[in-house]
Amino acid sequence: MTVKGVDVASYQSSSFSTKGLDFAIVKATEGTSYINPRMTAQAAHAREAGLVVGFYHFLRPGSMKDQAKYFVDKAAERAGDPLFADWEDADVSCASKDAFLSEVRRLRGAGHRVGLYCNRDFWLNRDTTSEAGDALWIADYVTPGKPRIKAAWKFHQYTDTPLDTNLGRFADAAALRQWAEGDGGA
Repeated sequence: MTVKGVDVASYQSSSFSTKGLDFAIVKATEGTSYINPRMTAQAAHAREAGLVVGFYHFLRPGSMKDQAKYFVDKAAERAGDPLFADWEDADVSCASKDAFLSEVRRLRGAGHRVGLYCNRDFWLNRDTTSEAGDALWIADYVTPGKPRIKAAWKFHQYTDTPLDTNLGRFADAAALRQWAEGDGGA
């Protein structure tokens, strides 16, 4: 069984449809100078609909410690909201990705799950450590729930039409919420 969700960024509405969704992951920051101007409204909209809310940071070259601090300082997160690194920039190394995940975990501690978002190519051809924190969120535009990887995954982005649409590998929304809050539940 799986749960359904979307991920949103500043170019999407703050009133996206939540019908049939269990979670929303909102872009928070990028590098050390960008904050999604719709982040707070998008997260509030998802929370009002009863969705599990997570946040992601788009990694850029530079200090991973500085980016992790920027992310956790600026994201509109609450305890229990999963936090993700979005690894898509070819100039960000696998070691840098791993350093970011480690630093976010250090800064946020036990109150948050920390995970990795990347596409299939990055996972298969750029990743050398298989480090994804608490959750691999893989982008592969194929049959929902059937990404073409052998690694364990928790989230699968399978299309970007009309929004980036995802499945979570959880029995139901309650199991997702329990996992997000650090109690297992997958």
